[in-house]
Amino acid sequence: MEGFFKLVSYYQTQSEPAYCGLATLAMVLNALAIDPRRKWKGPWRWFDDSMLDCCEPVEKIKANGITFSKVACLAHCNGAEVEAFHTNDSAIDNFRSYVISSSSSGNFHMIVSYNRTILKQTGSGHFSPIGGYHAGKDMVLILDVARFKYPPHWVPLTLLWDAMNTVDEATGFYRGIGGAKHLDFWQSCRHDGWDITAMYLTKEVPQLVTSEEINSIQDILSVIFTSSPSYLSHIIHWVAEVRRKEDESNFISEEERGRLSIKEEVLKQLQETELFKHIIVWLSSGAEFVCNANLDGHNSIDKVASEVCCHDAKVFRGKVGSCNAICCRTTELSSSDCDIVESTTVISGKVIVENSECGVEVLVPYCQRSSGCCNRHHPSVVDALTILILTLPPDTWYHLKNPKLREEFCSIVLTNNLPDLLQHEVS
Repeated sequence: MEGFFKLVSYYQTQSEPAYCGLATLAMVLNALAIDPRRKWKGPWRWFDDSMLDCCEPVEKIKANGITFSKVACLAHCNGAEVEAFHTNDSAIDNFRSYVISSSSSGNFHMIVSYNRTILKQTGSGHFSPIGGYHAGKDMVLILDVARFKYPPHWVPLTLLWDAMNTVDEATGFYRGIGGAKHLDFWQSCRHDGWDITAMYLTKEVPQLVTSEEINSIQDILSVIFTSSPSYLSHIIHWVAEVRRKEDESNFISEEERGRLSIKEEVLKQLQETELFKHIIVWLSSGAEFVCNANLDGHNSIDKVASEVCCHDAKVFRGKVGSCNAICCRTTELSSSDCDIVESTTVISGKVIVENSECGVEVLVPYCQRSSGCCNRHHPSVVDALTILILTLPPDTWYHLKNPKLREEFCSIVLTNNLPDLLQHEVS
């Protein structure tokens, strides 16, 4: 029953009839103490079933429910390490071993997809977490998230297996079992171009740096970033920090202040690296990587920021699936002077949701700054490009033809030479 104690602390009732998968996953993510990296209400960071929208629009789930594979996808892109398999690819003994493992740990929880009719319950397909196991009677405890229908109940493991070992008519696949535990890092699937960008960085860059014409660090940067897919600049804009204006008030919790302090220290360490300084020089030389980045046919930086404002306003207002309910206009663009230490490039916008107005500010990763003017906790283009290069495998640079340049660049990007906090961020 070890897993029970954490799960029951976050036991919730699905907010919609078709949200059983979302409510189950929200329970598990909260029990694993995974940071949602966005706020639920007020200053609180908390998973709610309405927030789980990155793999399937919540409006679609509300109407049609969700499949087993989409629940696994949601778990992964929200920060959980997932082990998932369909019943026809496993056996009841494997299932029993999984149940015992999850019930014996507070850091690993199981989600099951099953057919209620086999249990002689009303309804059909359903998701719920496993709350415990009785070895003497070979029974499992289901913490049913449809609490308006059924309280937690014990079910013979063999009977639950029969209920799981059925075909989901919506997909034609067997139902399944999912195990989730905390990931030290996570990758969101919100941006469709990430896979393409990652493939470019890991597969094409090692080939590009074999060019005989690369004779300096500036040449390396030019080859990497001028040949990159447009998705890379799109992602750089997408990760721009967006916040409500009231986030600057005194209502920020001590925990949140602690996070921002750590984040600021990571960026400070990043900006003290030799690589960061080289990228500053490269951008200052007239590189057009960011300025001319094409985003869905629009080159305007305020157009980009306006779209980001609108996207996050939908999240804040719970209107992710209701694009027509939102009107966004940019009211101010203030560019920074790179010689001023506290300079920033900020776009302030007013987002109107129905009859309510919401002020949003976007810190734009656009200005080319010297290393001394980065005293804040919002990442810039230079920060993002620096960390991307630092995360590439060391053997990426072994293909450089110039031995002296290869030795110099490898020493700059060597992870072991970085401060501990930055090493952890890179890893």
